[in-house]
Amino acid sequence: MRTEAPPPLSANPVVRIASDLLSERAARGTFPPGPTDFNFRRTRVMARDPLSVLLPLYREYGPIFSVRLLHARVVFMLGPEANRFILVEHPELFHWREGSFGDLIPLLGDGLLTIDGAYHDEARRIMMPAFHREQILAATEVMFAEGEAALAGWRPGETVDLYHWMRNVAMRIAMRALLGLDPDDRGQGALAAEHFERALSYYGIDFHKRLLRGPGSPWRSMQRSRAKLDEIVYAEIRKRRAEAEPRRDILGMLIAARGEDGEGFSDREIRDQVMTLMFAGHDTSTSTLTFLMYELARNRAARERVVAELDEVLGGRRATPQQLERGLPELGMAIDETLRLYPPAWIGPRRAVRDFEFGGYRVKAGTYVNYSSWASHRLPEVFPNPEAFEPRRFEPARKAALPRGAYVPFGGGSRICIGKRFGLTEVKALATLILQRFRLEHVPGHTMRIRQMPTLSPDGGLPVIVRERDA
Repeated sequence: MRTEAPPPLSANPVVRIASDLLSERAARGTFPPGPTDFNFRRTRVMARDPLSVLLPLYREYGPIFSVRLLHARVVFMLGPEANRFILVEHPELFHWREGSFGDLIPLLGDGLLTIDGAYHDEARRIMMPAFHREQILAATEVMFAEGEAALAGWRPGETVDLYHWMRNVAMRIAMRALLGLDPDDRGQGALAAEHFERALSYYGIDFHKRLLRGPGSPWRSMQRSRAKLDEIVYAEIRKRRAEAEPRRDILGMLIAARGEDGEGFSDREIRDQVMTLMFAGHDTSTSTLTFLMYELARNRAARERVVAELDEVLGGRRATPQQLERGLPELGMAIDETLRLYPPAWIGPRRAVRDFEFGGYRVKAGTYVNYSSWASHRLPEVFPNPEAFEPRRFEPARKAALPRGAYVPFGGGSRICIGKRFGLTEVKALATLILQRFRLEHVPGHTMRIRQMPTLSPDGGLPVIVRERDA
C-alpha cells in the first residue's frame, strides 16, 4: 500500500505511563468535572462493574465527565449525542491507536482496530469486497456444518458450558472461513487455534498482571504464542501466493484484493488484518450467542415467539442464507436486544488529536476520550426499563424512532464494524440450530458475572442444562 504505515507504539508500560502523565500535565485545567483524585478502589470497581461507576457519574455530571483510573484522567462521553459526535460527526478528532486499543497491537499488529486516518481508510476500501453480501452468505455452509457437528454430542439432561462450547465452534468457523485451515488436521489448523486462544487469554487477566515482563510472565507467554501464529500464517500466505487461482475464503480474498492503484497488501498487512478479524469475529460472536441464550432461557415469552417463528418459517429445515439475512424478524429483534444489553465491544477508547468542545466543555488534544455503548444503552430516558430484556423495543417502527446514536453495538460512521454481517449471520445460524432442537435451562444456584476484557463475556463461562425442546 502506498499510504505510509503508522509509527510503532512502545509496549513498555513505564514509557506509556510517563507519556500519559506528561499529556495530562499539558492539558491541566481543561478537563470536564468529575472525580479525578487517585482512588485505587474506584479503579478496581471500574474493572469489575463499570456500569456502577459510569451511570452514577452520568446522572451527576451529564453526558461528559472526567474520572481518574489508576494514573490516567479519562474523559467519558455518554448518550446518543455523544456517540454521534465521536462516531459520525467528528471522527477526525480522535484516534483509536493512541487509546487503549493500542494495547492490542503486540498481538494483532496494525489491523483495522489499531490504525487511523488515510491508512485505515485505504485498508478498509481494499478489504470491503471480502465482506460483500454474497461472500458472507457463502460462508453459511461452514457455519451450519460446524454447528451441527458440535450439537451432535449434546444429550438431554446433561450440563454444557455454553460459552466455551460456542468459543470452540466460533474458532473452528474462523479457522475455516477466514484462514482456510482445517481445525481437524492435527497440524497447522489445530495448532493455530490453540496458540490464538493462548495469546488472547493474555487480555483476559487483571490489568496489573499485564504490566509484568520477563521470563515466566503472561507477556512472555503471549509473545511465544504470537511467534508461533506468525509462523503458521506467513507460511499459509506464501503458499497461497504461489497458487494459480485465489481461494474463496477471506484470506484468499485479501491476497487477491487490490486498491485503485492496483497495489495490494503486503504479507505483514495481510497477517495483521487476518489476526484482527480472528479476534473481532471469534470473540464477539461467542459472547453474543451466549448472552442471547441466557436471556431466552430467562424470558419464556420471548423464547416462545422466536421458536414459533422458526417452526413456521423453517419447519425443521436449515435456514437459507436469505432467511438468515431478513426472514426471521423475531430472532433478529432478540439479537438486537441482546446486543443492547451486552454489546461485546462495550467501550470505545479514543485519544483526542485536536482540541474540541462538547457539552459546554473544552477538551485538549492528547486527552483519553471514551464512549461506552454498554452505558449508553442503559440510559432510562433513551431505553425505558433498561435492565429488562424486551425484544419488541426493536420492532421496525420503534427502532426507527430511536435518537441517532442511541444504539451503537457495532460502532458507527466510517469505522462501523466491517465484520458486522459475518458475525450476525453466524449468531443467527447457530441460534436456529440450537432452538430448533433443544431448550436450555439455567443451572440452579449459578449466578452469571460479567467480565469486560477483552470483550464482554460471562466470567468463568455459562453452564446450562440441555432439555428436549417443548412440543
